[in-house]
Parts: sequence; structure tokens; C-alpha cells
Amino acid sequence: VQLQASGGGLVQAGGSLRLACTVSARPFSRYAEAWFRQAPGKERELVAAIQRNGAVEYADSAKGRFTISRDNAKNAVYLDMNSLKPEDTAVYSCAAKHSILTAYYTLADQFDIWGQGTQVTVSS
Repeated sequence: VQLQASGGGLVQAGGSLRLACTVSARPFSRYAEAWFRQAPGKERELVAAIQRNGAVEYADSAKGRFTISRDNAKNAVYLDMNSLKPEDTAVYSCAAKHSILTAYYTLADQFDIWGQGTQVTVSS
């Protein structure tokens, strides 16, 4: 299984970006997906997760600004980021975990498939 993240870049504060992660897993619908980020000198942290049953969870810093979604037909998970702040600057990585329908995953250690990161830089 491979994950390919894209969509990072440089944006001004207040701007928007859409990150996309395509997943080679079949069937994609049986995987939980998440976005994590890691800023220089900081630990990796969850940004948002979407479970196999569609349940979502957001970091407090992402609530109200970011939206995670998945398109099972396209084997893709997205992170729409609005009202970006300089503190959102980080390398964003997507992760996947084959799961049962009732499972709920939010910790990095629970995800065993990782894509390469994509840099998001927000200028003030």
C-alpha cells in the first residue's frame, strides 16, 4: 500500500490550501485515514482523522478551519485548510490504517502506512 500526498505550498496568512492523499489500497473504504503535521522542533501531531465509518476528529487548532474528507471512489482523502495561520506551517503527512468498521484511530502509533510529507508554509 502506498500513499501519495500533494497540495502543499506557500500561502499568505488567511489563505487556503487543499491537500490530497491518494491511496493505493484496495478496497480503500476499509481504511481509516488521517493527516498529521510536524513543525521544526516540535512533535508530530494529529491534524484530523476520518474513520472507516465516516466519523471525524480534529485537533483543537484545526476545528472550524480545516475539513477532512474522503472519496472512496477515487481512493483519496483530502484536507481543506482555510484561514491559515503562520503557526500552521509544518510538514503534513497522510497516514492510513486498515480497520474494522467500529474502530477509532487518532494516534500516530496506530497508523502503520505513511506517505511522504508535503510542506505547508504560511507567511505572515
